[in-house]
Amino acid sequence: MKKKNSKRFIKILDLSKNDKKSQDIDEAIKKVKANCTTKFDESIDVSFNLNLKQKKDEFALRTNVQLPNGNGKKIKIAVLCEESKVNEAKESGADLFGSENIINEVTSGKINFDKLVATPAMMSKMGKLGKILGPKGLMPNPKLGTVTNNIKSTVKLIRSGQIEIKNDEDGNIAASIGKKSFTDLKIKENYKSFLDTILKEKPAGIKGDYIMSAFLTSTMGVSFKLKVSK
Repeated sequence: MKKKNSKRFIKILDLSKNDKKSQDIDEAIKKVKANCTTKFDESIDVSFNLNLKQKKDEFALRTNVQLPNGNGKKIKIAVLCEESKVNEAKESGADLFGSENIINEVTSGKINFDKLVATPAMMSKMGKLGKILGPKGLMPNPKLGTVTNNIKSTVKLIRSGQIEIKNDEDGNIAASIGKKSFTDLKIKENYKSFLDTILKEKPAGIKGDYIMSAFLTSTMGVSFKLKVSK
């Protein structure tokens, strides 16, 4: 997970050389879209470099962002639950549900989902899956709401645009916040939700500028540096 985010941020830095002037979000969206020249519906990505490495301390930020318009990506959700909750998981719209069937697939190397929700009763069985799911960022986490008995509401939140963000070792956080086909307003609303969450979740004790830089880019296009409140 860390390496993936780092590579994405490096790509953004490399591509930003065409326009070093900071843009406001409205202008950046228009320019990014204008540079989407491929035939497929490119993702619109945002990346922040945060000042999380201090002289004496190293901070971390991991939380959920609720994108009001989703990011346009289709995800497969699995629910690991006891037999009494299988019907609820099925009705929630989850793609996979159950217990031993999911555990057996994961231990055999078959991970056929993008997000895993688990009930508290199943956490005792998660130990042997940690080494497999942990490095992939798929371990359910009670602090992030993915360990819960409220299956329907959790799946609904994920379907409606909830994404998880986590900084890498260099303080970078990156995520897709829409598609080229989205209206400018929808991308802007998603960006604002992303930015507001980062500011709200600022770790206590940060000294100096918190947001060092931010970029907006598309899957195959150039990136543009954003004007942000530091």
